[in-house]
Amino acid sequence: MTKTSVTRPHELGERELNRWRKLQLADERLANPFLAPEFTLAVGRGRPQTRVGVLEDGRGVAGFFPYEHGMLGIGRAVGVGVADCQGLIHAPDLHWDARELTAACGLSVWEFDHLLAYQAPFADYHVVSELSPVIDVTEGFERYTAERPSLERQLRRSRRLLEREVGQLAFDFDVRDMESLRTLIRWKSAQYRRTGRFDRFAKRSILQLVEDLMETRAEGCTGILSMLYAGGRPVAAHFGLRSKTVLCSWFPAFDFDFSRYRPGLLLLRMLVEQAAAQGLAHIDLGKGHEQYKQDFKTGDLAVAEGWVERRTSAALLRRMTRAPRRYLMDFVLSRPTLRRGARRALRGLGYVRTMG
Repeated sequence: MTKTSVTRPHELGERELNRWRKLQLADERLANPFLAPEFTLAVGRGRPQTRVGVLEDGRGVAGFFPYEHGMLGIGRAVGVGVADCQGLIHAPDLHWDARELTAACGLSVWEFDHLLAYQAPFADYHVVSELSPVIDVTEGFERYTAERPSLERQLRRSRRLLEREVGQLAFDFDVRDMESLRTLIRWKSAQYRRTGRFDRFAKRSILQLVEDLMETRAEGCTGILSMLYAGGRPVAAHFGLRSKTVLCSWFPAFDFDFSRYRPGLLLLRMLVEQAAAQGLAHIDLGKGHEQYKQDFKTGDLAVAEGWVERRTSAALLRRMTRAPRRYLMDFVLSRPTLRRGARRALRGLGYVRTMG
């Protein structure tokens, strides 16, 4: 029988943290750095409502369930809104019941938006299943590029034009410079405004999280800031997280003045090359329908959005106030014509914001 206790991330001892890391190493599907204890610890430093359910069976600690505990027992996956992978970190033979786990953590509802779809005990609570594009580099960079001749031609042309107009390209995979990070954040915030989307970096907790992870150096979770320069000038940047085998694309950005040269795509190609050279298994691009993800990907991982709900008054209130909006979003996103129309509207809003 499984027993669950709840603790704050910083209260976990080194023995428990090492057990968490070993569970990840035992299952490649759990190797994503968003599932590492270092990510939960970083979230917890900025969001005091962060908790971890520690699952034990007859042999000891068998699982870790990171989440955020909100008002009225409404819980969310840890880092929801920014984390591109969520789930229970568990021993291969662990069995659990989703509602019992939710109850043991004192939750009426547990919401998720990037849940590993293969975790069967949560399957009945999936509302939307989506594909998260990935780039498999286990066959090497030359094999990868050989299978994408059209993309390679486009990027070679972009590189020639950028070098002709600005200067020789240079790439740095791992920049340890906070000023460069601030450059990326400035570009990304401007992109959010242009496209009519919420500026994530306007939230202090997200800014703190990224700055914290920039300093994190662990085998299972390391912050990686990569920069592309043209003639010594930064033109594109990417901040992501990596484990021993996975690099997660998280915050890509570029100088909009050079957008016609596609510097973000040139940087992504260099990331793919470096990932292959360092022996990584794949790059996780995160769910989304952007064309560049379709052009670069080699396959997809299944992720799910939904919620585990118990029969409580708080859960009923949440369903009445939030579910209709979720169903409307799903309806739009599942239909390409409506999705394109929504994006045009957002870009129009972004234009008004920028001009204002």
